[in-house]
Amino acid sequence: MEREEFKLDNPVWYSLKETHNKFSIEYNGIKFYEPDCCPFGGHIHPDSAKLGIDAYTQLTNNFYVVGDLPVFTDNVRLKKELVCNQMTISKPIDITISEQIDELKTVNQKNELFDLVNLVQPGYFKNKTPDLGSYYGIYNNNRLVAVTGERMKMNEYTEVSAVVTHPEYLGKGYAKQLVAFTSNKIFKEGKVPYLHVAESNTGAIKLYEKLGYLKRRKISFWNFICSP
Repeated sequence: MEREEFKLDNPVWYSLKETHNKFSIEYNGIKFYEPDCCPFGGHIHPDSAKLGIDAYTQLTNNFYVVGDLPVFTDNVRLKKELVCNQMTISKPIDITISEQIDELKTVNQKNELFDLVNLVQPGYFKNKTPDLGSYYGIYNNNRLVAVTGERMKMNEYTEVSAVVTHPEYLGKGYAKQLVAFTSNKIFKEGKVPYLHVAESNTGAIKLYEKLGYLKRRKISFWNFICSP
Protein backbone atom coordinates (compact mmCIF):
# COMPACT_ATOMS: atom_id res chain seq x y z
CA MET A 1 0.00 0.00 0.00
CA GLU A 2 1.36 3.39 -0.97
CA ARG A 3 1.74 5.95 1.78
CA GLU A 4 -0.27 9.15 1.62
CA GLU A 5 2.73 11.44 1.47
CA PHE A 6 0.60 14.48 0.61
CA LYS A 7 -0.43 14.60 4.28
CA LEU A 8 3.06 15.83 5.14
CA ASP A 9 2.18 19.06 3.32
CA ASN A 10 -0.33 19.73 6.12
CA PRO A 11 1.11 17.93 9.14
CA VAL A 12 -0.88 19.63 11.89
CA TRP A 13 -4.24 19.10 10.21
CA TYR A 14 -3.67 15.43 9.50
CA SER A 15 -2.09 14.69 12.88
CA LEU A 16 -5.14 16.16 14.59
CA LYS A 17 -7.47 14.34 12.20
CA GLU A 18 -5.74 10.99 12.82
CA THR A 19 -3.52 9.83 15.71
CA HIS A 20 -3.72 13.03 17.74
CA ASN A 21 -7.44 13.59 17.35
CA LYS A 22 -7.93 13.64 21.12
CA PHE A 23 -5.74 16.76 21.36
CA SER A 24 -7.69 18.61 18.66
CA ILE A 25 -9.60 21.85 19.08
CA GLU A 26 -11.55 22.31 15.86
CA TYR A 27 -13.13 25.46 14.56
CA ASN A 28 -14.67 26.08 11.17
CA GLY A 29 -11.83 25.50 8.72
CA ILE A 30 -8.91 25.05 11.11
CA LYS A 31 -7.71 22.58 13.73
CA PHE A 32 -5.45 23.49 16.64
CA TYR A 33 -3.63 21.48 19.27
CA GLU A 34 -4.56 22.20 22.85
CA PRO A 35 -2.21 25.09 23.65
CA ASP A 36 -0.69 23.36 26.69
CA CYS A 37 0.39 20.54 24.36
CA CYS A 38 1.53 22.37 21.25
CA PRO A 39 0.43 25.84 20.05
CA PHE A 40 0.15 24.79 16.39
CA GLY A 41 -2.74 24.95 13.94
CA GLY A 42 -3.40 23.69 10.44
CA HIS A 43 -6.09 24.44 7.88
CA ILE A 44 -7.44 23.16 4.57
CA HIS A 45 -8.68 26.42 3.08
CA PRO A 46 -6.71 29.60 3.94
CA ASP A 47 -9.74 31.87 3.56
CA SER A 48 -11.91 29.93 6.03
CA ALA A 49 -9.47 29.92 8.96
CA LYS A 50 -9.77 33.49 10.22
CA LEU A 51 -12.68 33.02 12.64
CA GLY A 52 -11.04 29.94 14.13
CA ILE A 53 -7.80 31.87 14.58
CA ASP A 54 -9.69 34.58 16.46
CA ALA A 55 -11.36 31.95 18.65
CA TYR A 56 -8.03 30.33 19.51
CA THR A 57 -6.74 33.64 20.88
CA GLN A 58 -9.10 33.09 23.81
CA LEU A 59 -6.86 30.18 24.80
CA THR A 60 -3.39 31.53 23.98
CA ASN A 61 -1.93 34.78 22.71
CA ASN A 62 1.06 33.30 20.87
CA PHE A 63 0.79 30.44 18.39
CA TYR A 64 1.75 29.10 14.97
CA VAL A 65 -0.19 28.12 11.87
CA VAL A 66 1.75 25.62 9.77
CA GLY A 67 1.58 25.48 5.97
CA ASP A 68 0.01 28.09 3.71
CA LEU A 69 -0.49 31.57 5.13
CA PRO A 70 -4.12 31.81 6.29
CA VAL A 71 -6.40 34.79 5.95
CA PHE A 72 -6.62 36.54 9.33
CA THR A 73 -8.41 39.49 10.92
CA ASP A 74 -7.13 42.60 12.69
CA ASN A 75 -7.52 40.77 16.01
CA VAL A 76 -4.15 39.10 15.47
CA ARG A 77 -0.79 40.21 14.16
CA LEU A 78 1.67 38.16 12.13
CA LYS A 79 4.88 38.33 14.15
CA LYS A 80 7.18 36.28 11.92
CA GLU A 81 7.49 33.53 9.36
CA LEU A 82 9.75 30.65 10.39
CA VAL A 83 10.78 28.79 7.25
CA CYS A 84 11.77 25.18 7.89
CA ASN A 85 13.12 22.31 5.89
CA GLN A 86 10.79 19.35 6.20
CA MET A 87 13.00 16.26 6.04
CA THR A 88 12.16 12.56 5.73
CA ILE A 89 14.15 9.34 5.79
CA SER A 90 13.46 6.11 3.93
CA LYS A 91 15.19 3.44 6.03
CA PRO A 92 16.47 2.80 9.57
CA ILE A 93 19.74 4.42 10.64
CA ASP A 94 22.67 2.06 11.04
CA ILE A 95 24.94 3.58 13.67
CA THR A 96 26.30 2.36 17.00
CA ILE A 97 24.40 3.55 20.06
CA SER A 98 27.11 3.80 22.72
CA GLU A 99 25.23 5.89 25.29
CA GLN A 100 22.50 4.71 27.62
CA ILE A 101 19.23 6.18 26.36
CA ASP A 102 16.36 6.39 28.84
CA GLU A 103 12.70 6.94 28.11
CA LEU A 104 11.58 9.97 30.12
CA LYS A 105 8.45 8.79 31.90
CA THR A 106 8.40 10.06 35.47
CA VAL A 107 7.15 13.46 36.59
CA ASN A 108 10.67 14.48 37.56
CA GLN A 109 12.09 13.35 34.22
CA LYS A 110 9.40 15.28 32.33
CA ASN A 111 10.21 18.38 34.39
CA GLU A 112 13.88 17.99 33.50
CA LEU A 113 12.90 17.55 29.85
CA PHE A 114 10.78 20.72 29.92
CA ASP A 115 13.57 22.74 31.52
CA LEU A 116 16.26 21.55 29.11
CA VAL A 117 14.26 22.10 25.93
CA ASN A 118 13.18 25.58 27.02
CA LEU A 119 16.73 26.46 27.96
CA VAL A 120 17.90 25.77 24.40
CA GLN A 121 14.73 26.29 22.30
CA PRO A 122 12.34 28.46 24.33
CA GLY A 123 8.74 28.92 23.28
CA TYR A 124 7.78 25.67 21.54
CA PHE A 125 7.77 23.05 24.28
CA LYS A 126 4.81 23.26 26.65
CA ASN A 127 3.84 21.59 29.92
CA LYS A 128 1.88 18.82 28.20
CA THR A 129 4.04 18.39 25.09
CA PRO A 130 5.43 15.11 26.53
CA ASP A 131 1.87 13.70 26.32
CA LEU A 132 2.11 13.72 22.50
CA GLY A 133 4.67 10.93 22.21
CA SER A 134 7.69 9.24 23.72
CA TYR A 135 10.72 11.30 24.73
CA TYR A 136 14.22 10.01 25.35
CA GLY A 137 17.27 11.37 27.09
CA ILE A 138 20.91 10.88 27.91
CA TYR A 139 22.16 11.55 31.43
CA ASN A 140 25.65 12.55 32.50
CA ASN A 141 26.35 12.25 36.24
CA ASN A 142 22.60 12.19 36.92
CA ARG A 143 22.07 15.35 34.86
CA LEU A 144 19.82 15.28 31.79
CA VAL A 145 22.05 16.66 29.04
CA ALA A 146 20.41 15.69 25.73
CA VAL A 147 16.91 14.77 24.57
CA THR A 148 14.85 13.91 21.51
CA GLY A 149 11.29 12.71 21.11
CA GLU A 150 8.08 12.52 19.13
CA ARG A 151 5.66 15.38 18.54
CA MET A 152 3.08 15.39 15.71
CA LYS A 153 1.73 11.95 14.79
CA MET A 154 -0.36 10.70 11.89
CA ASN A 155 -1.37 7.15 10.99
CA GLU A 156 1.69 6.71 8.77
CA TYR A 157 4.15 9.40 9.93
CA THR A 158 5.66 10.52 13.24
CA GLU A 159 7.60 13.74 13.71
CA VAL A 160 10.99 13.65 15.43
CA SER A 161 11.27 16.77 17.55
CA ALA A 162 13.00 18.50 20.49
CA VAL A 163 16.50 17.57 19.32
CA VAL A 164 18.28 19.39 22.13
CA THR A 165 21.68 19.14 23.80
CA HIS A 166 22.74 21.23 26.78
CA PRO A 167 25.32 23.82 25.61
CA GLU A 168 27.95 22.39 27.98
CA TYR A 169 27.71 18.94 26.36
CA LEU A 170 27.84 19.68 22.64
CA GLY A 171 30.12 17.73 20.32
CA LYS A 172 29.76 14.36 22.04
CA GLY A 173 27.46 12.76 19.47
CA TYR A 174 24.44 12.74 21.77
CA ALA A 175 22.02 14.26 19.24
CA LYS A 176 23.10 11.84 16.53
CA GLN A 177 22.45 8.82 18.74
CA LEU A 178 19.12 10.14 20.03
CA VAL A 179 17.80 10.96 16.55
CA ALA A 180 18.86 7.53 15.30
CA PHE A 181 17.30 5.79 18.30
CA THR A 182 14.01 7.69 17.98
CA SER A 183 13.83 7.32 14.20
CA ASN A 184 14.45 3.58 14.36
CA LYS A 185 11.76 3.16 16.99
CA ILE A 186 9.29 4.91 14.65
CA PHE A 187 10.27 2.56 11.81
CA LYS A 188 9.68 -0.43 14.09
CA GLU A 189 6.13 0.82 14.61
CA GLY A 190 5.56 0.70 10.86
CA LYS A 191 5.67 4.48 10.45
CA VAL A 192 8.02 6.88 8.68
CA PRO A 193 9.95 9.51 10.67
CA TYR A 194 10.05 13.10 9.55
CA LEU A 195 11.24 16.33 11.11
CA HIS A 196 11.28 20.10 10.76
CA VAL A 197 14.41 22.21 11.09
CA ALA A 198 14.83 25.95 10.55
CA GLU A 199 16.44 26.52 7.16
CA SER A 200 19.01 28.73 8.90
CA ASN A 201 20.15 25.91 11.20
CA THR A 202 22.79 24.56 8.83
CA GLY A 203 24.59 22.56 11.51
CA ALA A 204 21.51 20.53 12.37
CA ILE A 205 20.64 20.05 8.69
CA LYS A 206 24.11 18.60 8.04
CA LEU A 207 23.68 16.21 10.97
CA TYR A 208 20.32 14.98 9.70
CA GLU A 209 21.70 14.57 6.18
CA LYS A 210 24.57 12.44 7.50
CA LEU A 211 22.02 10.20 9.18
CA GLY A 212 20.11 9.79 5.91
CA TYR A 213 17.43 12.44 6.11
CA LEU A 214 16.65 14.34 2.91
CA LYS A 215 14.80 17.61 2.43
CA ARG A 216 11.31 16.98 1.15
CA ARG A 217 10.15 20.59 0.95
CA LYS A 218 10.22 23.94 2.68
CA ILE A 219 7.30 24.64 4.98
CA SER A 220 6.37 27.81 6.87
CA PHE A 221 5.44 28.18 10.52
CA TRP A 222 3.49 31.45 10.76
CA ASN A 223 3.76 32.97 14.23
CA PHE A 224 0.69 34.95 15.30
CA ILE A 225 0.18 37.04 18.42
CA CYS A 226 -2.84 38.94 19.66
CA SER A 227 -3.05 42.51 18.42
CA PRO A 228 -2.56 45.10 21.16
